[in-house]
Amino acid sequence: MLRAHQTAMDPLITLLRQNARTSVEDLAKELSLTPGVVAERLARLEADGIVLGYQAVVDQQKVQSGLVTAVVEVRITPERGGGFDRLAGRIANFAEVQSCYLISGGYDLLVVVEGNTLQDIAAFISEKLSTIKGVISTATRFRLKTYKENGVSLLPETKTERLAVAP
Repeated sequence: MLRAHQTAMDPLITLLRQNARTSVEDLAKELSLTPGVVAERLARLEADGIVLGYQAVVDQQKVQSGLVTAVVEVRITPERGGGFDRLAGRIANFAEVQSCYLISGGYDLLVVVEGNTLQDIAAFISEKLSTIKGVISTATRFRLKTYKENGVSLLPETKTERLAVAP
């Protein structure tokens, strides 16, 4: 049960997160609305900056076997008057950075970085990220295999068959 201060996610956004290619007509049927109302809501969500874009979830292991992804935990010194935001924004602007989050715990930022090789990631961290004034330390972990990406399972579907019972 939702409390007064909690709100449920907009059902339209939920459907878009599941499959952004769903047609306006199918979204309308699912939501029991007219296509015109759904189209207006979509336009408003985009204009308000709530829906920022639409992306495909891709199994990188099948497309680009050489792509390397690292998760980098970064400790930074917050700036006076800017806190973490200014430095996080500077880090997020690098082309190698795919995602950047402010996190709780022993580190301040969680940064997802992509490169063609381990050496590319290492060079980015040592030559660009670590040299930024305010970056105290980093800890890097490399993605070895992906099982689920943005809510989509990348595991092969397995059929569970019942074993025959021997008399």
